[in-house]
Amino acid sequence: MKVLNLYAGIGGNRKLWPDTLPNGEKVEITAVEIDPQIAECYKRHFPNDTVIIGDAHQYLLEHFKEFNFIWSSPPCQTHSRALQVQAGNRLSAKYPDMKLWQEIIFLKHHAKSNYVVENVIPYYKPLIEPSFAIHRHLFWSDKFMFTVDFDSLNLEYLRVGEAEKTLGFDVSNIAASKKRQVLRNCVLPELGKYVFQNVVGVEK
Repeated sequence: MKVLNLYAGIGGNRKLWPDTLPNGEKVEITAVEIDPQIAECYKRHFPNDTVIIGDAHQYLLEHFKEFNFIWSSPPCQTHSRALQVQAGNRLSAKYPDMKLWQEIIFLKHHAKSNYVVENVIPYYKPLIEPSFAIHRHLFWSDKFMFTVDFDSLNLEYLRVGEAEKTLGFDVSNIAASKKRQVLRNCVLPELGKYVFQNVVGVEK
């Protein structure tokens, strides 16, 4: 089974994905991350994955037919409620990044594989109704899942060391100015596993 993990970060969503499916099929993961430091951190934690340093948005367009499952987590900062709070400062105001909506529309109409696009609950009404919501995340997918309760842990309030320990990642190679944001961007590993299992149809 070939899996594409876009905007991979350090791999919070991927951490508990299986290496082999119950039927014995090997799970081969390709991760795309544009920041070399973050990509290096991902590779240290998942040495068997293929890691590509590049533009995930463009990679999806060129390679989507090659995979059985696609997970995409486009940057969420311009959609977050925190941005709305900051918008009174004209230096902080930003247009929402429309790559999120482009990828949802693209995958819905062109992907033959299972897919998930993940993002935060935005400060505005979503332009496309999500397939399901869990914790503080919205998901658009070819599969429907019932909303379930999940760990209410909010990484935003944890110190870097606490977040590293909670998530099980070492981000010592990443510049100090990036560490907190990189950890905050993580999807909780248990949530990543839950979504993977349900969308792909893996036995629990």
